[in-house]
Amino acid sequence: MAAPQIKSELTKSRIRAAWFFLIPALIILFIVAGWPLVRTISFSLTDANLSDLAAAKWIGLENFETLFEDDDWWISVKNTLVFTVTSVFFETVLGLMIALVLNSKFKGRGLVRMAVLVPWAIPTIVSARMWGWMFHDVYGVFNYMLMSIGILSKPLAWTADPDLALFTVIVVDVWKTTPFMSLLMLAGLQMLPQECYEAARVDGIHPIRVFFKITLPLLKPAIVVAVIFRTLDAVRVFDLIYVLTSGSQDTMSMSVYARQQLFDFQNIGLGSAASTMLFLMIACFTIFYMSFSGFNKEKD
Repeated sequence: MAAPQIKSELTKSRIRAAWFFLIPALIILFIVAGWPLVRTISFSLTDANLSDLAAAKWIGLENFETLFEDDDWWISVKNTLVFTVTSVFFETVLGLMIALVLNSKFKGRGLVRMAVLVPWAIPTIVSARMWGWMFHDVYGVFNYMLMSIGILSKPLAWTADPDLALFTVIVVDVWKTTPFMSLLMLAGLQMLPQECYEAARVDGIHPIRVFFKITLPLLKPAIVVAVIFRTLDAVRVFDLIYVLTSGSQDTMSMSVYARQQLFDFQNIGLGSAASTMLFLMIACFTIFYMSFSGFNKEKD
């Protein structure tokens, strides 16, 4: 067996210096994120009401029992999962395709890269309003175009129809967030070693096989990071759904449900329980994905 390595004084000094710079950041992180989380969890165990927080009483897990018996909660969970899985899937596929195009050399590549990032640069509220007008059942350009070419016989209420509302929200989200995915994957593509591609070119390997045998395996860490970041963001979706559909039951996400309980019904306890469940869901997903994706395994 190898003798245990003894840390040198220089290593110990570097560790102390690292903690010296990390502790202020950790304190600030606890103040801006940890303390609100602790307060939310504590409120979820009380009957707190927005009109009189001082009169809140401890009720244990009653809010969670009420939450699990509420059909609206389970509808919001289903909508959140459908939105997350569908949007992240298409954003990953389209983002990878766009990243591959942007990584190739062609005239005007810089201009194309700037154009691709425009949807992501537009604030969510602005883009949601813009798409809301385009999907309008009376003035919307989509109904006008589809009716002009004979696909539709009458205008559709894209954001109000229960069968179309969630699909419409997903379309808008894919349009807006795909550039974010492509940007992360493009950064990963530019870090790949070119020697592998030169060797494949010399051996005459087909580009499709090069993609599946070289590019995709080497790009896996970047894809994992992009999917994790985007999934965590998609699970917490609020503004896009709230602006496009006003938080209707057909598109209500878990965040919209929590906001409704907190402010519309002034039920701080139940709203905090919903927020706590959302946090636990995000935490479990992160732990599961990082554990089983192999992303955090040390390479031999």
